[in-house]
Amino acid sequence: MIRGFVADNGRLRVAEDPLQSLDRVLWLDLVNPTDAEEATLESRLGIDIPTREEMKAIEVSSRLYHEGDATFMTATLPARTDTDDLLMLPVTFVLFDGKLITVRYHEPRAFKTFPQRAEQVSLGCTRGDVILIALLEAVVDRIADVIERAQIDVDSVSHDIFATDPTRTTHDFHGVLRLIGRKGDLVSNLRDSLVSLQRLVGFFGHRTVQQSADKDLRGRIKTVSRDLQSLTDQTAFLSQKITFLLDATLGLVNIEQSNIIKIFTIAAGVFLPPTLIASVYGMNFVHMPELRWPLGYPLAVVAMVLSMVVPYWYFKRRGWF
Repeated sequence: MIRGFVADNGRLRVAEDPLQSLDRVLWLDLVNPTDAEEATLESRLGIDIPTREEMKAIEVSSRLYHEGDATFMTATLPARTDTDDLLMLPVTFVLFDGKLITVRYHEPRAFKTFPQRAEQVSLGCTRGDVILIALLEAVVDRIADVIERAQIDVDSVSHDIFATDPTRTTHDFHGVLRLIGRKGDLVSNLRDSLVSLQRLVGFFGHRTVQQSADKDLRGRIKTVSRDLQSLTDQTAFLSQKITFLLDATLGLVNIEQSNIIKIFTIAAGVFLPPTLIASVYGMNFVHMPELRWPLGYPLAVVAMVLSMVVPYWYFKRRGWF
């Protein structure tokens, strides 16, 4: 599918037939384009649009490059940002002949919210590079919202781990470990996206300097670059905190397991002496002195009870449980 947007007093308006009004279209958004659509657009514009396989290349030279008068920039953007199960796929931004061309195979939230806002509010969208920086600002804002949500969730996990609630049992840690794992994956994916965006913005900024772009555009690029750096630092902090929470949770699990083993150890120590006494008097030898003694049974029971009470009292006094 090919979506097109034309300028309307600084706003963006959807073009009903982008290919028919290609001269006026400032932003062409290719969503899951077919081979036929790519071929048609390539023949009309005279540029080579990267395929899905080419977009997945991780080399910087394959993601950020100039080809003739066109500038190609690819970054990894998240979709399904309302959940922890992010969909991470590359999106290619092409600047050519004053137009912006985007190629994508998923639905990042910014590609839905930005056109709606640009249609209602004048964002000065009169050129492709201005549309690109405005779109990147929307992408960064969305990622910042996701990081903020992740921060709240991680703080909640931290409170749960170190809570002093005595009713919490060992099985609580199973859910905590799974939640920590999900947040770790979320932060890792966001960090990868931010790094790719930093490279893209740096390349874009270098292009604007070479082409002597207006001061306002360069200032907005620098602001986005600083925002990306700040968010990258935030994800690094979150990653360290998640690692700490994982270590703390595993440590608490080990403590719980040690307490269970200690209970069995103390129980074995308490019941071992009476077991020994019962074993001695359970031997059916004819010439045992106490075998026919009337007080033998009560004495054996008393001895077994005392042999249990004395170790229990000793362990309790030493504070072993």
